[in-house]
Formats: sequence, structure tokens, C-alpha cells
Amino acid sequence: MGKSVETENQEPIIAIGLLTQQDLDLLGSGFRRAFRVDETPCFEELLLAIDAAEQKLPAR
Repeated sequence: MGKSVETENQEPIIAIGLLTQQDLDLLGSGFRRAFRVDETPCFEELLLAIDAAEQKLPAR
């Protein structure tokens, strides 16, 4: 289902991102953990919720 690369020292999560395989390839080995998200009906809802939350943010 997902791809996970674990590190020895668990650190708090500071960011979550939606990346393509090309993005991961560019980041290379410096990117320590990635979890593949398969296309599912609930994934579309997640993307819509993220878009809605972004629209509520004040302009920078």
C-alpha cells in the first residue's frame, strides 16, 4: 500500500506534502520518509478539503 523509509531518531512531523514521483526523485536520498497514497474516493475529499482550507488563509 505505502512506501515508508524510517529513520533511527524519530522527530516530530513538521510538514506534510503531496509530491509526484518526479518530486521524490529530485529530492533524492535527503528525503527520509514517503507514504504513497493510492487513488481512492476519500483521497479526492482530502484534496478538496486542502483546497478549501487554502482559500481561507489570508493572502501573503
